[in-house]
Amino acid sequence: MTITITAFERSPDGGMGLARDTRVRWALEETGQPYEVRPVSFAAMKEPAHLAIHPFGQIPTYEDGDLVLFESGAIIFHIASHYPGLLPNDANARARAITWIFAALNTVEPAILELVTAKFLEGDKPWTKERLPLIADRIRERLRLLSARLGDANWLDGEFSAGDLTMASVLLRLRPSGLLNEFPRLADYVARSEARPAYKRAFADQLAFNTGAPPAR
Repeated sequence: MTITITAFERSPDGGMGLARDTRVRWALEETGQPYEVRPVSFAAMKEPAHLAIHPFGQIPTYEDGDLVLFESGAIIFHIASHYPGLLPNDANARARAITWIFAALNTVEPAILELVTAKFLEGDKPWTKERLPLIADRIRERLRLLSARLGDANWLDGEFSAGDLTMASVLLRLRPSGLLNEFPRLADYVARSEARPAYKRAFADQLAFNTGAPPAR
């Protein structure tokens, strides 16, 4: 059976790659797995049929035969674990790559999402003006440490892995804020990630999905 993932019927970002289905598409492209995309409207996300596969009414989800998954990190880990291309063969290197998946989602992304929430969901609140600089400084501290760890390397630990895919996907969400440009090493790191053919295919397909254009493939 063909893998099926869900995505916003119309993404809030207009198809610019910030929604989490993009990182799942990218993982499938890196591993050469064919897949189909089922669009889900905001209303349908809260209906029983979708809640049966994602208990929190979000996207993406992943279906492959009897297997149903939700949470982009879990889906990426599953794809990387079952298909070659995103995890090293060496056991220790493999464990380190998996650690970077968790670091991206648990250490780096929460502060970035806090910024998004403050700007777009709480922008009219009286405390937002004072809160935004505090959030930005917390993000800068995470980026400073991440940039120091990356150094002059192309990737976080040896060859490109699922850890890099997840981290680059998280950092992409910072681009509209301008914070990423304050850290040239990380900006270059994201640019290298975007230059990968698999990312280009994933991005082109999700953009076409949102604009109604023919897919890239």
